[in-house]
Amino acid sequence: MFPLGTVLLPGAFLALHIFEPRYQAMLTDLLAGPRRFGAVLIQRGSEVGGGEARTDVGTIARIVDARTVGEGRWSVAATGMQRIRVVRWLPDDPYPMALVEDLPDVEQADRDMGAESARFGAVAARLRLVLADLGRLGDPVPADTFECSGDPATGTLQLGSLGPFGPMDRQRLLAATRTVDRLVLLEEYLAHVEEIVAYRLGGDGGAAGRQGQRGRPM
Repeated sequence: MFPLGTVLLPGAFLALHIFEPRYQAMLTDLLAGPRRFGAVLIQRGSEVGGGEARTDVGTIARIVDARTVGEGRWSVAATGMQRIRVVRWLPDDPYPMALVEDLPDVEQADRDMGAESARFGAVAARLRLVLADLGRLGDPVPADTFECSGDPATGTLQLGSLGPFGPMDRQRLLAATRTVDRLVLLEEYLAHVEEIVAYRLGGDGGAAGRQGQRGRPM
């Protein structure tokens, strides 16, 4: 397990710089095996030194590249796969480990796929406008031409990794096991960001202003 100061969502990219002896040992074992590990958010504490408080919902990551950068240090690239829940933490010996289980979405008998898809499309469009405005403001954000899954169940998690959201906001998205709940969260997050963007743009031409003209999905 790798406790981090950031949240890895399924489908997202993760870059790691490994230098602590415990994670060097973990990487050696991972490269000799299936190259998969669990990533969880640190609630309190630091990535370095141990003793941190960790969340119990995380993501399985798969290493796609690992390179030495000198003096036992490694540069690692990984991608998020499926969500997991920690059943029980084990002793950190020689590195953090846990018993985990998959965390799939709950089944919804009354799920309205048409309404869900329309709502998801509106959220994705709002995010593109926000990213376009932030890019013009000089912020280092993903391109507003991003592509994502057309399936709202998968796409909501992808939007969570693309949006300018904080770690705890992303953690709430990761832990939400219904697509509709993730849509509600994304709409809340975007409304807050749109207000900030509109303020930074002087109240004219911002994402929030444009959103007000066309209405918000309900």
